[in-house]
Amino acid sequence: MKTRILSGLIMAPLLVILIIGGYVLYAGCFVIGIMAVREFFKGFGNMDIKPSFPIAFCASVALYLIGIAEMRGMGEGTDIITVLYMLWIFAVVLASLLYLFKINERKLSDALATVTGIFYIVFFCYHIALISSWGDMEILVWLVVITAFGTDIMAYFTGYAFGKHKLCPNISPKKTIEGSVGGTLGSVILCGVFGLIFAKDMMIHCLIVGLLGGVVSQFGDLTASIFKRKMGIKDYGNLIPGHGGILDRFDSVLFTGPLVYYYFYLLSLSVI
Repeated sequence: MKTRILSGLIMAPLLVILIIGGYVLYAGCFVIGIMAVREFFKGFGNMDIKPSFPIAFCASVALYLIGIAEMRGMGEGTDIITVLYMLWIFAVVLASLLYLFKINERKLSDALATVTGIFYIVFFCYHIALISSWGDMEILVWLVVITAFGTDIMAYFTGYAFGKHKLCPNISPKKTIEGSVGGTLGSVILCGVFGLIFAKDMMIHCLIVGLLGGVVSQFGDLTASIFKRKMGIKDYGNLIPGHGGILDRFDSVLFTGPLVYYYFYLLSLSVI
């Protein structure tokens, strides 16, 4: 427990990036995405699968350049940005398939792992950068962190104190149903406090996101655990003591980022 707490303190400076926001947060998302996808691809090595990191890196650069163009208002009032995003999806899939052209050296699983890593990590992480471009609404990016890390912390301590019934023993033996419930409730409470202080007009939506995020963040954590079990590794890396690699720490964020983005985007369109 002491190691986890110490590691949490070591990561505290990352909060500065959230406070500064803007292009700093945008750059932070890019760096974290690159580091995480590299760890993810290395994990496939245990399965004799060789995804292409250069393709993932180029895809990341292209995606964030499109985002910068959108932030600067290029193509505003037209469908150019939408077309660029569609072109990006096409290019990612095409590049991954062309990666197979050295047919004697590569397998179908190499291309599939490449595509999976780009969309699962790079694209999912990119949603946090999208939230950072919302101007006055940029503060909502904190909900991504609160739901992900808040759920994780509350689930850990609740499970440690009251956990008796295993949640998914074949995926993550230490997680308990009590911890899962405690993590979700903790997310709702923390998001409610956030709404009360910083977004009173959206208080009810903060609570809803806290509930949904508390559940979705655990799906993100468990999904990462499934990959690790299939890869035969304990952690994706050893960068952060007590937590493993970047992906071990940000696995739940990959799911809560898109959740927060799409929830409030649909809300802005009066869909929900």
